[in-house]
Amino acid sequence: QVQLVESGGGLVQAGGSLRLSCAASGRTFSRYAMGWFRQAPGKERELIAAIIWSEGITHYEDSVKGRFIITRDNANNTVYLQMSSLKPEDTAVYYCAARMTLFRSSWPTKPNEYRYWGQGTQVTVSS
Repeated sequence: QVQLVESGGGLVQAGGSLRLSCAASGRTFSRYAMGWFRQAPGKERELIAAIIWSEGITHYEDSVKGRFIITRDNANNTVYLQMSSLKPEDTAVYYCAARMTLFRSSWPTKPNEYRYWGQGTQVTVSS
């Protein structure tokens, strides 16, 4: 299995930047893709960024395009979410997740399409 530990959440002013980290351990050699989800109170958990680990191919939800960047560091076995130009509506609990199987067409965007999850880290953006 894969264990995921998120860090880097906190309070930031609108327009500021924050970098989230997700350290992976366990049987990471079988990992296919990593995703970042977020969930605000009363809202569904949504995929905001994803990366195919071996190839580095990325996907972004429209609301974060140009502001968020997902990267991975093979040496540290860590995936990052660099967030810039933060807005109050970015406030949520952010989760990293691992998908273990490939996909052929559209990007998997539902939580149940990812097998392993971190505990979540709170990001709060003040106006």
